[in-house]
Amino acid sequence: MRISMPHEWPAGVEEAEAIQDALRARLDLAGPGPRHPDTVAGVDVAYAGDRLAAAVVVLDGASLEVIEQVAVPGRVAFDYVPGLLAFRELPTLIEALERLSTTPGLIVCDGYGVAHPRRFGLACHLGVLTGLPTIGVGKTAFVGTYDEPGTERGRWAELRLDGEVVGRVLRTRDGLRPVFVSCGHRVDLDTACAVTLDLTPRYRLPETTRAADHLSRLTLRTATNP
Repeated sequence: MRISMPHEWPAGVEEAEAIQDALRARLDLAGPGPRHPDTVAGVDVAYAGDRLAAAVVVLDGASLEVIEQVAVPGRVAFDYVPGLLAFRELPTLIEALERLSTTPGLIVCDGYGVAHPRRFGLACHLGVLTGLPTIGVGKTAFVGTYDEPGTERGRWAELRLDGEVVGRVLRTRDGLRPVFVSCGHRVDLDTACAVTLDLTPRYRLPETTRAADHLSRLTLRTATNP
């Protein structure tokens, strides 16, 4: 798949924030998005100092079996600044996506979409760049406030930032810590949560995230310890 970059890479914080502001206007948060996508891709990035490895794993939407996977080692492309994490890893992540022969029906990011200080996290950025439906499923809260959801699988609570609902705190396994689901692009929140539950039949985290996390860590170890 080919991805066109609509902007130059930013030299600093002001340029990066201006890019987020410009691209945010292109977001589609109405969806509804694919409720049962044929294929679902998970993306994740592992770090070791200024080295990183970006991984994309495409699963069959029904069986959750791996169809294709690509991993690319690289280096961080931007200094660490809270809220601008996408700029550190997008060049390598885009390279991995461009090597796919499969165009996934949905991309699941290990991170956030509109649950972000500028309402434009990695899932949003990646969605606008690819034009594909994207959601963010974070392991921990990044922004916002919420009440603890019920302990049963499927229970949820609103995640709010400045009085606005930016996601849901979703329980994917009975009695385990919840995950933080937010829309990225071309998917509404109901669909994002329903798909997240479909992707967590056995574990707290989506199978997409688990597969991409494993591949990115393995690739990073190989790249840093040849």
